[in-house]
Amino acid sequence: MQKRTLLASLFTAAALLTVAGCSSNQAVKTNDGKTIVTDGKPQVDKDTGLVSYKNAETGKTEQINRDRVKEMSELDN
Repeated sequence: MQKRTLLASLFTAAALLTVAGCSSNQAVKTNDGKTIVTDGKPQVDKDTGLVSYKNAETGKTEQINRDRVKEMSELDN
């Protein structure tokens, strides 16, 4: 379990360093303790309850249920 936490921390740190030059990146913290770094501001669909975002690490557009999101905040670049 500690290896998993260490790997997640390393990937998060790498993602933060990768996106340091971009503007308006966001950190999405989930209820299970994960942090997702997004490229730009996530969009919340009030009808479906989904948060859509572009993952800064992979470049892919992804979605997460709003009830799984604990906090969203802008990163200082």
